[in-house]
Amino acid sequence: MRRDVFQAIADPTRRAIIALIALQAMTPNAIAEHFDSTRQSISKHLRILSECDLLSKTQQGREIYYQLQIEKMKDIDKWLDQFRKIWETRFNQLDNVLSAIKNNKK
Repeated sequence: MRRDVFQAIADPTRRAIIALIALQAMTPNAIAEHFDSTRQSISKHLRILSECDLLSKTQQGREIYYQLQIEKMKDIDKWLDQFRKIWETRFNQLDNVLSAIKNNKK
């Protein structure tokens, strides 16, 4: 089953894993050390993140390293951009109202 990026970021543990490996590739054991979860639970999260194409894995000897595929994060940014424009418009309207109130007090 192919999952989308929004399923990946819906879980706080997966968001924490993304933040953790954003800086450097890590092995599943190194990732698991940062959580109070079982190794199997972390492996499940890594599998879901991989299915969403947010992670890629590279084998070096007997170790597997997971790394973030930052390009896939752009899907999230594109989706959020529509809301960012709405927020900016509303903040600009609020600035105008506050300026008008300030000018009326003078």
